[in-house]
Amino acid sequence: MNDIILKAENISKQYRLGVVGTGTISHDLNRWWHRIRGKEDPYLKIGDTNDRTTKGESSYVWALKAINFEVKRGEVLGIIGKNGAGKSTLLKILSRVTTPTTGEIKFGGRVASLLEVGTGFNGEMTGRENIYLNGAILGMTKKEITSKLDEIIDFSGCERYIDTPVKRYSSGMTVRLAFAVAAFLEPEILIIDEVLAVGDAEFQKKAIGKMQDISRGEGRTVLFVSHNMAAVKSLCTRAILLENGLITKEGDVEEIITHYLNLESERLVYHETDLYKLKEVAILNSEKKRVSNISNGEDFYIDIALSIKQNKPDIGFCVAIYNELHELITAINSYHINSAIGNLAVGNYNFTIKINKYILNTGIYTLNFHTNNSHGKLYNLFEGVTKLNIYDDGIRRGDNYKGEWPGKISLVPNIVIHEII
Repeated sequence: MNDIILKAENISKQYRLGVVGTGTISHDLNRWWHRIRGKEDPYLKIGDTNDRTTKGESSYVWALKAINFEVKRGEVLGIIGKNGAGKSTLLKILSRVTTPTTGEIKFGGRVASLLEVGTGFNGEMTGRENIYLNGAILGMTKKEITSKLDEIIDFSGCERYIDTPVKRYSSGMTVRLAFAVAAFLEPEILIIDEVLAVGDAEFQKKAIGKMQDISRGEGRTVLFVSHNMAAVKSLCTRAILLENGLITKEGDVEEIITHYLNLESERLVYHETDLYKLKEVAILNSEKKRVSNISNGEDFYIDIALSIKQNKPDIGFCVAIYNELHELITAINSYHINSAIGNLAVGNYNFTIKINKYILNTGIYTLNFHTNNSHGKLYNLFEGVTKLNIYDDGIRRGDNYKGEWPGKISLVPNIVIHEII
């Protein structure tokens, strides 16, 4: 138990929908009357699950419901899930920004949070003054803060503006300084929401490297929420998956990410045309097992299951791979191997495309599927037929290199050395 630094017990958060303040007096009076009689809040028994895609029947909704988990000292816990799953609400409760409707949080150390751009900053105060303000909030003495001041300013990259009021900072500058303050003032627990995405690519790499140092080198605890699965995979030691305010799965990071990406793929609806039915597009690892999360140092396969309904010559297919910025990385066309699916007899087929290791760089990729003729005319386009997360195997990293491998693709060249005589 001494190794547990944070424990969440039966955490639930209920909100009332609609215009704030409308029709709540009667509810508040009802709660008060139950409370003075020593009875349970009557509204805890009502409310819909937090599914933003449905209308629901109650004016109350559970943003979180019966959340239980423990975090060990030095652990990096990744919290993932789609928008509206309850991730930010959970972090606000853990950061004491809001209180839970039921349950309690037990802490074994002081907490620093980075939830939104400018959290905890006074816009009228300078960057330097805000560093001292945040340190004081964390319970540090002025002497302790001063000893870290130069490191904080240097890491943030905001030295030129450090004596300028924060209200004149850009959102990127603000999050840089806020992260530097949270990371260097040595809290036992560091809580970080998706806010790091506001920073540029160079700062994100620095921030992830610093969080790795904090957890692995200094033994502090990090709770990390992100939609960047590559960052979650490289940083976190354990993960939990939130869906509609509930923890649906927790454990090994790779297993949780694979499950999450598979869920996203299962939500996709495949359509059929008069020529064929696209039954499935799956990612297979080098052992031909279905995955959604794979190392960049492993060969993998794109497996396409098609049902041909009629023969129609001169029709081929294309698999287009896009990165997180929706940039086209490559398009794999069946005409590259002189194959047209329209020439096939009616029946069920599997097409398997091999992708060699170290071709795709780390990140999340989305696959589109479309059919076209040999002149490039497009017939049908199915977008987002599956997703794939590529993470770095670490082999090409030195001990001091914390960033991602640069570029859109990731080739290992065959370098030949000739001795000059």
